[in-house]
Amino acid sequence: MAGPSFLIIRLGSLGDIIHGIPTAAALRRCFPDARIDWIVDPRYVELLELVEGIDRCIPFDPRDLARGLKAWSVISRLRQTRYDAVIDLQGLLKSAVLARAVGARRTIGFPAAHLREPQARMFYTETPDPGAAVHVIHKGLGLLRAFDVVSTEARFPIRIPRTATADSIRDQSGEGYALVNPGAAWPNKRWPPTRFGAVAAATRRDHGLRSVVMWGPGEQTLAESVVAASDGAAEMAPPTTIADIVAIAHGARLMVSGDTGPLHVAGAVGTPLVALFGPTQPERNGPWAPDDVTVSRVSICACFYERRCTQATPCINDIGLDEVVRAVRRRLGAHE
Repeated sequence: MAGPSFLIIRLGSLGDIIHGIPTAAALRRCFPDARIDWIVDPRYVELLELVEGIDRCIPFDPRDLARGLKAWSVISRLRQTRYDAVIDLQGLLKSAVLARAVGARRTIGFPAAHLREPQARMFYTETPDPGAAVHVIHKGLGLLRAFDVVSTEARFPIRIPRTATADSIRDQSGEGYALVNPGAAWPNKRWPPTRFGAVAAATRRDHGLRSVVMWGPGEQTLAESVVAASDGAAEMAPPTTIADIVAIAHGARLMVSGDTGPLHVAGAVGTPLVALFGPTQPERNGPWAPDDVTVSRVSICACFYERRCTQATPCINDIGLDEVVRAVRRRLGAHE
């Protein structure tokens, strides 16, 4: 007799998909014979293909929901699978509509109090309460109560790929390397690049580690500014794929970054972290390993969970250089 079939919906972003992986891993542990599929933005299929225990990654551009025919073609194929349950980890109206349209016997989502768009609730057949869970990882795990699965363990069964870019960085690093990631999709999540450069200089001086500066689309100038301010202690990474980011992060002795996708990728593969938070809550979105260090200014933020700052200076700029240098010392000390 075949096991149950599940479809997970978490379309994006990179960090949010990382936060959803423990839910898929817990589901696989409890239902080893199940079919577990995941529908995701095409940009992140590369990541999910590295996750053990997922049977099929289904690319779906969320912008297609407004285009009608193309979206319905994907939904029609999903309906033919006749899933036993769809689990909506995204919790938005668009994902809830998609979840219900798949036509599964059960549609699982968050109760209204845990939704940014409470109207999504009407599309779910079941809304298990994640209880006192604060971090999004544990909120997602809480949805598995619908299947009598109780798990609080964040596991990330990610296969570490071998890539030429990661091999090159490792071969050139000698005694190991740190990662600096100055970019973020939200401008108010970005700490000043000159300070990232100064942290790289201090990391070389105090710990003998050169820094590799990560950057994504549109961030090359930002990365160049970090290198220029590092007194020769940092170098730019070459252009990277998601597989490169996974492999590079796995080989690093430290990452210093704001709240953005590469930070969460690094956390998932066990890289020691120093995380800088401004407009987002680290208890909800931040590192989950007990030894990781978070420096936050969310308590003084005037644009809480807004993509753009409403003040003259973003609150993250209030984080001083010395504070981050001390955080690096503390994190590397815990790792050694």
